[in-house]
Amino acid sequence: MNDVSEQKQIQRSWDQPQGASFEEWMNTRVARFSTRKYDWNALKFQADYDPKYRRAQMRYIGTGGTGVANDSSVIPSEHFTFSTMIIPAGHEGPPHLHVDVEEVFFVLRGKLKLVLEKDGERFETILTDRDVVSIPPGVYREEINIGEEDALMCVMLGAQKPITPTYPPEHPLASIKRG
Repeated sequence: MNDVSEQKQIQRSWDQPQGASFEEWMNTRVARFSTRKYDWNALKFQADYDPKYRRAQMRYIGTGGTGVANDSSVIPSEHFTFSTMIIPAGHEGPPHLHVDVEEVFFVLRGKLKLVLEKDGERFETILTDRDVVSIPPGVYREEINIGEEDALMCVMLGAQKPITPTYPPEHPLASIKRG
């Protein structure tokens, strides 16, 4: 669709709803911390397999890549998702792969060991407060909290509804069905 007149007829998530005032519309574009809750169940199937994978997602824009189908409290988006993630001390996000989107981690606080892998090559680095990484599609990523406190990071994915990530074929989580 290259024709501007055709594009205007498609209802997008950022379009002002018919009959809504500007204030009403803008209020639907604000997600306040006070109205969010950490969702410790979004990735519960991983923690059920091994408690070291227990972590929580707080969604702000879109539902993210955790497989949560619906969350009426989020701001809808056309092209990305944005959430925060808590990884308790000693816990980790298992190696996983997004085939369709970039994923950005911005560490607000804590100390994470980041492990990236593609085609047998491996890269490791430590991320701390205000460090950011942008991981291309097709690269496995794993984040391990090596600090003594909960790590808090922002997570952004480059699609409205990313394809659910997969795990390395040899990883135990690859054979577990999501609940």
